[in-house]
Amino acid sequence: EEVMPMPKAVQLEKRDAVWLLIIDQPEKMNALGFAGNDEITALWRDFASDRSARVAVVTGAGEKSFCAGADLKTYTMPFATAPAMEFRHKFTNGPGFAGITRGMEINKPVIAAVNGYAMSGGLELALAADIRFCSPNAQFAFQDVRWGFHPCDGGCVRLPQIVGLGHAMELILSGNRIDAEHAYRIGLVNRIVAGDRLLEESLQYAEQLASRAPLAQQAAKEVVLAAYGKAMEDALRMESRSFYDLGQTEDLDEGTTAFREKRDAAFKGR
Repeated sequence: EEVMPMPKAVQLEKRDAVWLLIIDQPEKMNALGFAGNDEITALWRDFASDRSARVAVVTGAGEKSFCAGADLKTYTMPFATAPAMEFRHKFTNGPGFAGITRGMEINKPVIAAVNGYAMSGGLELALAADIRFCSPNAQFAFQDVRWGFHPCDGGCVRLPQIVGLGHAMELILSGNRIDAEHAYRIGLVNRIVAGDRLLEESLQYAEQLASRAPLAQQAAKEVVLAAYGKAMEDALRMESRSFYDLGQTEDLDEGTTAFREKRDAAFKGR
């Protein structure tokens, strides 16, 4: 008897230099279990190592949910059961939920197109992106305190950096949901886009980013993230050193030449 392969939990579309990752579990509100987490982790590793890949967009299938976090049916309650502890050990000691929340350094731009619910781990995935666009029906929440725990894949760390301490405490300590307008007001999302335009606009923006100097983007992202928590003098020195290193690249020569010649630059990542 022929065994049919299991459908993939995450789909990948390569659009030249832009990679589109789609969590394809709409019947589960795009929650991810063990297998799905492994799939998306592998895709992020491929994206990080592929020199032709410059920008990634991550979204969820359908119109209701971006990602509802971990698929709790992957293990049984209570949380201290063996399957649950295996689940947490896997994520705590690995790359974290959805592959990029912890332990994986991706210095290329990542955009989250949040189409609906971004709950718990799903919100942590969105926070691990550099830029967040959302649909008007988007809902954001860390529901963890309702069930006895707290965010554990970057939520307690990244959210205060993005929205400030007060707004972060409100979300983390209450477990309450906020809507798209609230998320935009506190800086959690960069823009709200009509649902039928969200993916298209996210991809168009990604294509624009992909036309910029990749080495400069990668170096800038590294500086921005590494500067958190550093003394001002040390952070400024880090920025200056990074700028000096870019001065040795072909891309900078191409960029300045293009400026003088009044044309668009054609960056090679060298």
